[in-house]
Formats: sequence, C-alpha cells, structure tokens
Amino acid sequence: MPRSIRLDAVLVQAVIAGALSFAHLHDLAAAAGQSGWKAWAYPVSVDLLLVAVWRRLRTDGPSRLAWCWFLVALVASLGANIATAGLLDLADVPAWLRILVAGWPALAFLGGTLLAHTPDHAEDRAPVVPAPATPAPEPTPEVEREPVTTAEPTPALPQATPAPPVPPALVDHARKVAADHRTRTGAEIDTATLRARLGIPEDLAGAIVAQLA
Repeated sequence: MPRSIRLDAVLVQAVIAGALSFAHLHDLAAAAGQSGWKAWAYPVSVDLLLVAVWRRLRTDGPSRLAWCWFLVALVASLGANIATAGLLDLADVPAWLRILVAGWPALAFLGGTLLAHTPDHAEDRAPVVPAPATPAPEPTPEVEREPVTTAEPTPALPQATPAPPVPPALVDHARKVAADHRTRTGAEIDTATLRARLGIPEDLAGAIVAQLA
C-alpha cells in the first residue's frame, strides 16, 4: 500500500509540473508575438524534443548528441519558467527573446531529425571502462612426428594369354594350305600368310602355325 501511494503522488507531481511548464511556455510564446494556435504549439515542440532525447538515450545509450539536445530542451523549458516568474516584463519582451522564440521551430526540427537519423557512432558514446582482459592460454608446443612411409605396391606382372582352342578340322585344312605354300614358294608359311589365306584371327593363326611347326 505505501508503494502504491508513493507512485500516485509521483504521478500527480509529474502532471502538475508538466501542466505548469506547458502554461509557462505558452505564455512566453504569446508574449513574444506568437498568437493563437502557434503559442500552444511551442510547449508541444519542447516536450516532443525531450521525448526524442529520452528515446535516444534509452535505445542507444548515453551519447554527446543526446545530452546536447537534452540541455537545449531543458534550457528552453526552464528559461520559460523563470522568464514568466516576474523577472521579465511580458508586455515588453526584448527583441533577442523574440528572435529566439521565432527561431525555436527550426532548431527543434533540426534536433529531432539528428536524434532520429544520426547513426550511433562508437566514439560518440560515453566512455565505458573496459573489463580486464583474460590472458590467453599459452600454445602447446607441437611434437614433431616422423613421416610415415608406405610401401609402394609392386606392379602386377602381365599374365600370359592362353592360346585359343583350335579345331582339328581347321588344323588339317591349315596343313594343306601350308603344304601348297611350301610347294609354290619353297618356304614355310608364316602367321600373316596363314591368317590371310584362312581369314581367321591373328592369335588363332599363330596357334595353328605353332602346331604345324
């Protein structure tokens, strides 16, 4: 219960402070020549700039840009409160104050644009003390290993191709062809000639010539 009462009191205090500041800004703007709806727009502009600063501080953290525009909005709000406390004749506002009030919209627009669209640079943030660095573990020395040599495979020797089987009838016919060749030429028939005469493969002709020898 005490926490609930304290929370309500803080909210009431905030509403009262906001309403008084709003009224002071309106009165100062009206005294500086901003009549009608324009006088009501000035306190709204100051409050919106404060909201933009608060959002930038909340999302991106402390930065010089955000704190700079926070001070600008605070001076505008606090200055209006002090000026309307009797220290300034609102019936005869000085020219420099009229210039400041007339130039406030452009200044507030510039601040809001910079806060909304300026990227958050690392060097613009408030300095942060770095955490102590943890020493890196020392590298373990590598043990040199002897290269493992593998025995090269011994190439396989080519296997002899078995002689194709020769039919006995073909051997008899080849004997006749060889005898005719011997009678005409006086020399033994060779493999190429027998192959050409019989029209058989070369390996088969070689096997027949081996049997005829």
